[in-house]
Amino acid sequence: MADYPLIENHGVIGDLQTAALVTTDGTVDWFCCPRFDSPSVFGALLDREKGGHCRVRPAHETYATKQLYLPDTAILVTRYMTEAGAGEVVDFMPVTGTTATPRHRLVRLLRCVRGSMTFEVDIAPRFDYGRAPHELHLTEHGAVFSAPGLELTAHAIREPHDDRLVDHLDGGNDVHFALTLQAGQQRGMILESAADGPPREVRYAEFQQLFEETAQFWRSWLGRSRYSGRWREAVERSAVTLKLMTYAPSGALVAAPTAGLPEQLGGERNWDYRFTWIRDASFSVYALLGLGFTEEAAAFIDWLDDRVQERAGTAGGSGPLNIMYRVDGSADLQEEILDHWEGYERSAPVRIGNGAANQLQLDIYGEAMDSIHFAHRHGIQLGHRSWTSLRTLLDWLTDHWDQAGEGLWETRGGRKHFTYGRVMSWVAFDRALRLAEASGRPAATAHWSSARDALYDQIMAKGWDEGRHAFVQHYGSDVLDSSLLRMPTVGFISPQDPMWASCLDAMDTELVSDSLVYRYNPEASPDGLRGSEGTFSLCTFMYVDALARAGRTDQARLVLEKMLGYANHLGLYSEEIGLTGRQLGNFPQAFTHLALIDAALTLNETLNRAGSDGG
Repeated sequence: MADYPLIENHGVIGDLQTAALVTTDGTVDWFCCPRFDSPSVFGALLDREKGGHCRVRPAHETYATKQLYLPDTAILVTRYMTEAGAGEVVDFMPVTGTTATPRHRLVRLLRCVRGSMTFEVDIAPRFDYGRAPHELHLTEHGAVFSAPGLELTAHAIREPHDDRLVDHLDGGNDVHFALTLQAGQQRGMILESAADGPPREVRYAEFQQLFEETAQFWRSWLGRSRYSGRWREAVERSAVTLKLMTYAPSGALVAAPTAGLPEQLGGERNWDYRFTWIRDASFSVYALLGLGFTEEAAAFIDWLDDRVQERAGTAGGSGPLNIMYRVDGSADLQEEILDHWEGYERSAPVRIGNGAANQLQLDIYGEAMDSIHFAHRHGIQLGHRSWTSLRTLLDWLTDHWDQAGEGLWETRGGRKHFTYGRVMSWVAFDRALRLAEASGRPAATAHWSSARDALYDQIMAKGWDEGRHAFVQHYGSDVLDSSLLRMPTVGFISPQDPMWASCLDAMDTELVSDSLVYRYNPEASPDGLRGSEGTFSLCTFMYVDALARAGRTDQARLVLEKMLGYANHLGLYSEEIGLTGRQLGNFPQAFTHLALIDAALTLNETLNRAGSDGG
């Protein structure tokens, strides 16, 4: 579908409360305001006609584009080249801080760097996923788009004495104009929500201050990284991307800033990822602390602690923790379908909210406890009330670990006894026992030890299939599942154990395709959804980690290098990779970038211990 850009043909900018996607031809086609999980203002990514956009492009019929981040920042530059000249648009969002605010600014500076260039500019918002009408009010210095509950103000970036270079201005309820610039000239706009006044002229000195403050923020933040190993560029771009997906007021990390992007073109696996999963965000603690970002790890631990405390002793059918929350910690994620939108490349339905929020996924307790234990080892410690709530959580798990659940892939084909869920329940008790001993806290150690040992024995008896010589997805099946690549990572089994070696070999044969890894085979294990999917980028990086731990460093390095080649032009990844190499699913995906960092850390350390760049 030529009318939709490839998913990978985007960059992302943000202010740590929301984010925008910008295509390689300069169109903002996704922007939610005032938060990641708020309704969209620009949503052309999911419906090119009804979604809304802010487009900047050359008026020339043919042009080439290039896109890059300014080094060590989240400032995006899209460059245009024609026979008549070269121009660019510089996009960024000034960082808002740790207090939730309705005011957000999307800065777009247009400049001509060679020859001359006429830019065509369209500002066409569609509020509330295109469901809310708006009015346009034009002034001398810009425009105001007013919808129920939200206003978007467009300020002009220019000096008072500058020539008015707009060739024409068309209204309706949108703004369309052309702007001709000669080499050295620049103009621009700031799109501001909840502005405290009418449109105004923003002088270049003010723009330059915003630009320099934003660049300094990102360079100063990234400068705190302790990573100096191999693949530094990919690791640091992943770190910036994760920071962009962090909601600063709470410390919560969204799974992705987008919703509804398909895992299979034309399929129904189109989910809303603008929420915080306990699992994904818990993994972020390892990546953040591994790079030296203690403050961000501590902020998430505080967020997780709040979730544990508010539900302690009040567990419902899904347990004392939900699997996901909104960024502010609220749990209303009711799923609905936007049936007036056609979806990316006609891939309906477009879902907002998430019906999996109340699933029972027992693995999240292991991920939460593992991250809390890891943070404790790095000096991020819990207080008395937090420990009391954790004891209540573990006591609940003691009584409920031996039941079926939906599993980490959020299948909708019924509950099963997933092996990964059992492994992570084992982790929950193991880390709780270690934490109690390390901190001298009171604990039901006898009950927790008994549960941990029972889990171990059960997994080895029921999670292992003698015919496959491998651990399987769920009890009573012979289906393989790449989530189990984490078994040696969490210490359940030694990476040198012959049982693990044969399991890894089985996965090589069934789940790995030219180094890329599938989650599982949905034909062998129906998940309640139609269609298929691509390889899961998260799983490929987990495969690198598992190979490195098993001593297969040459293979691990080759797989990592191949996988780095599937990143987009900016080093970003969506959720999956299709058979043609296209990126699929929500973009960019935090889980994938977390796994990239973990894989690079593990393999780099393994190579260092080996004393060479070889295996």
